[in-house]
Amino acid sequence: MTLRGSPEDRDLDTLRSFGVVNLDKPPGPSAHQVAAWVRDATGQDRVAHGGTLDPKVTGCLPVLLGDAARAARIFDEAVKEYVAVLELHATAPADFETVVAEFETEIYQKPPRKSAVKRQLRSRQIHALDVLERSDRRALLRVRCESGTYIRKLCHDIGLALGTGAHMGDLRRTATGRFDDTALVTMHDLVDALAFADEGDEAALREVIQPAERALVDLPRVTIAPSAAREVADGAPVYAPGVIDTEPAPVGGNRPEQDGLVACYTPDGAVVCLGTLTGDPDADSGVVVTLERVLV
Repeated sequence: MTLRGSPEDRDLDTLRSFGVVNLDKPPGPSAHQVAAWVRDATGQDRVAHGGTLDPKVTGCLPVLLGDAARAARIFDEAVKEYVAVLELHATAPADFETVVAEFETEIYQKPPRKSAVKRQLRSRQIHALDVLERSDRRALLRVRCESGTYIRKLCHDIGLALGTGAHMGDLRRTATGRFDDTALVTMHDLVDALAFADEGDEAALREVIQPAERALVDLPRVTIAPSAAREVADGAPVYAPGVIDTEPAPVGGNRPEQDGLVACYTPDGAVVCLGTLTGDPDADSGVVVTLERVLV
């Protein structure tokens, strides 16, 4: 079979069928609806988005296109960042910032009644919690947290700790893993870029749709020989003789180190699969990577 070439040298058809859009979700539709719009606009049979956002919530919603949708689990454990309005029910006490800072730790939450997951107590890590602004009974918070944290519940619990009561006002997601709000794409940007591409101008679409490998940069990296990549495409694991090189996850990454997921690439940087490191890459024989998702 023919493997994908370098991410920098792909034609537009390959980019559309194995790309990622760092979408700015608007208020109103659900994340699922927005992903469906992207699917229809790009003409792909399948897309996957980077984590549910309620209809009123806006912001960073990476969408994987075509075959890249098989890698959607990459977002399951990705660190998320939000900016939220905390609406207090009474005047803030003098120790407001001290109390808020106490939530920058491991916290315990039970999913709300309307949640799609089982309602049982679970822990979530709040990596950073900053008060950006305060005005009367309102505060603007920036929350960097473990995936699956309920910001609405966090605001409620902060209100209880303050003794004033509180609820969440507006909420915007500013980052999902390596994707953040410094380079967001609107649906209008995407549709316009697709129209320009149909007229022969590719530049805008190459800005809007990035190679899917962009979503995998926080994973440890295993480089394998093209011959090994072809075997992986047929469902074989990665064996030691096919391993060329390995690299650890980047320092200060946006995923938990303990989940064990790795990405395998050809020497020209095209991703081949996601898998679990189960053997010694320096060994002479044996399985090194067990497959989770084949991406070719």
